[in-house]
Amino acid sequence: MHLSDVTHPNQLHGLSLHQLEQMARQIREKHLETVATSGGHLGPGLGVVELTLALYQTLDLDHDKVVWDVGHQAYPHKLITGRYNDFHTLRQKDGVAGYLKLSESPFDHFGAGHASTSISAALGMALARDLQGEDFKVAAIIGDGALTGGMALEAINHAGHLPNTRLLVVLNDNEMSISPNVGAIPRYLNKMRLSPPMQFLTDNLEEQFKHLPFVGDSLTPELSRVKEGMKRLAVPKVGAVFEELGFTYMGPVDGHNLGELINTFNEAHKIEGPVLVHVATVKGKGYAIAEEDQVGYHAQNPFDLATGKAKPSNKPKPPKYAKVFGNTLTKIATDNPKVVGITAAMATGTGLEILADKLPKQYIDVGIAEQHAVTLAAGLAAEGMRPVAAIYSTFLQRAFDQIIHDVCIQKLPVFFCLDRAGIVGADGPTHQGMYDIAYLRSIPNMVLMAPKDEAELQRMIVTGIDYTNGPIAMRYPRGNGVGAPLMEEGWEALPIGKAELLRSGDDVLILGYGSMVYPAMQTAEILSEHGVQATVVNARFAKPIDEELILPLAKQIGRVVTMEEGCTMGGFGTGVAEALLDAQVPAQVVRLGIPDVLVDHATPDQSKAALGLTPSQMASTILEKFQMSELSATTLQKT
Repeated sequence: MHLSDVTHPNQLHGLSLHQLEQMARQIREKHLETVATSGGHLGPGLGVVELTLALYQTLDLDHDKVVWDVGHQAYPHKLITGRYNDFHTLRQKDGVAGYLKLSESPFDHFGAGHASTSISAALGMALARDLQGEDFKVAAIIGDGALTGGMALEAINHAGHLPNTRLLVVLNDNEMSISPNVGAIPRYLNKMRLSPPMQFLTDNLEEQFKHLPFVGDSLTPELSRVKEGMKRLAVPKVGAVFEELGFTYMGPVDGHNLGELINTFNEAHKIEGPVLVHVATVKGKGYAIAEEDQVGYHAQNPFDLATGKAKPSNKPKPPKYAKVFGNTLTKIATDNPKVVGITAAMATGTGLEILADKLPKQYIDVGIAEQHAVTLAAGLAAEGMRPVAAIYSTFLQRAFDQIIHDVCIQKLPVFFCLDRAGIVGADGPTHQGMYDIAYLRSIPNMVLMAPKDEAELQRMIVTGIDYTNGPIAMRYPRGNGVGAPLMEEGWEALPIGKAELLRSGDDVLILGYGSMVYPAMQTAEILSEHGVQATVVNARFAKPIDEELILPLAKQIGRVVTMEEGCTMGGFGTGVAEALLDAQVPAQVVRLGIPDVLVDHATPDQSKAALGLTPSQMASTILEKFQMSELSATTLQKT
C-alpha cells in the first residue's frame, strides 16, 4: 500500500510491522518534501510518525476520538486521514491548514493552535461519552513542553480524581518546546526517560503473584494492594508523581519502535481509568539536519532538502522587528541592570535569545505559562525591577485576568511587548494578533502604543522602559521592517499620548496606527491623484489618544478615517469615535480594519486584499463612503 492510497486511518489496520515501517518512511518523505517547498512546521511532525501509526493501529477512528495538543505535530495525522493529495497546499490560502480544524476533516476531533489544551478537551469528551452512555476511546497527545502549561496540570488534577473515567494521555517527550524546555517538570521527565520501563516491571510482578499457592489467576483485593505497594517500592521515582495523581503510568516507551508502541497502547486501552503513556521521541527524527538543530528546524521557510539551508531571497530585506527589538533591548539592558526580559517559551520568536545570550541573568523563560509570566512580571515590578514581557499578541490573550488583576489594578510598571500583532499569515485564526488593541484598551491604567516602523520601535522600547506610572504595551507586526534607518544608540523616549502629523490636506483626516501608517500615506497619495487631499497622522498611541491634535483637525475637516491592523470592534477606530462623540465633534467616521470575521491562513497580502485593506481598496472605500467621487472601486483599483 502506498501512502497516497490511504484516505482513512482504519486502512492501516492489520498491516505488518514491516509495512508500517515503509509507511513511516513515506510519511517522512512527503512531510519533508512539502515543508521544504512551501514552509511550515518540520521537527514536531517528524518526531511523531511512529507514535501516530502505532496509536491509530489500536483505535477505530470512525468512533474513537483523538485530540492533538497544539496541532503542529499532527502533519502525519493529516497525511493518513485523506489529505495526502492536497498536502502540497499546506498553510496556503484555501489549502490544508497548519493546525487542526474541526471544519477541515471529520478526523480532526478538536482544533488548536495554542498549547496545553488537549487533556482538558479530551477529558470533556470522555465525560460526555460516559454521561450519554456511549462507548469509545479518547486519547490526548501532548508534548512535554505543553505539559508545563498550567491548564494541562489542571486537567491532570481533575482527571486523576475520576478513577472510573477511561482516558488515555500520550506524553510525547522530546525534551523540547520550540526551544529546550525549562523548569522542574521537564527535569523530572528527563530523569524518567533514563529509567527502566515501569509497566513491564508491574506485569512481571503480577505474574510472580499468580504463581503463589492458593492465588491462581485472580488477585484478592488485599494482594492487589500489596502489588501496588511493591510496585511503588520497585520503581519509586519512575512515574510516581503521575501515579500519585491518579493515573496509571506506562513507560518510558521508545517512540520510534512500532512494535513496542502498539503493544503498550493495546495494554493501556484495557485499563479502566486515566492512563498516561510516556513516549520518548526525537524531534526531527529521520532528517539528520533537523535532529541536530531542533530549535532552528522546529519550523522552516522553504529550504534546500540536501543542505538544509534556506532558499535565498531575490533581494535583501530589512531586519525583522523581532531582531531589532532583541538588539535594542539588550543594549538598553546592558546599561540598566534592572531591566529583565521575560518570555513564555518563545525566545527565538520574540528576539529575546539575543538578551539570553549576552545577559543571561537578565533573562527569564517561564515555559509555556503566559499567566505565570505576567504575574511574575508584576512581582518583579513591585520590587523596583523593569520587567519586559515579550509575548505574542495571540498568546497574551491567555493571561487577560492576570493583566487586569495583578498588573493594572495595582498600577505596576510592566512593559508588555506584543510581537506578531495583526495579520500573521500562514498560521491562521489561532495565531492572528487581531484583538490586543481591543482587549487592552478596555483596562484602566493601561497605555497602548504601536510604532510605524522599526526606527520608531527603538524609541518606543525606551519609552516603555522609562514609563513608571503604570503598565504600558507596545504592539508590532511579524516579519521584516520597512527599511527605516536605525540608530545604534541614543534613542529618545516619546511623549506619552502624542501623535505625529505626517501630511496636511483639507478633504479627509486619516489616522494610521502602527503598521497601517505607511499604507495610510500610500492611500493619501492615491487620493491626491483624484483631487482629494488628505491629512495623515501617525497616531502612535491608541490610549491615550492625542485629542489635542486630533480633535481640532477632525472638527476642521469633518471626515475622519481610522486604519488599524486589528479588530474594529473595540479597537483604535472605536476609541477615536468615542473621543469625537464625548467631545461632541460633528465628524463622519469610517473605521478600516479587521471586521467581525476570523481570518484564515493565507499570506498577509492575500488576507489584506480579501479584507479590503490595500491602499487602493482603502482609497476607493474613502471616496465611496464620503461620496467624494463618482469613480467606481473597480476603476480605481486598476490605477
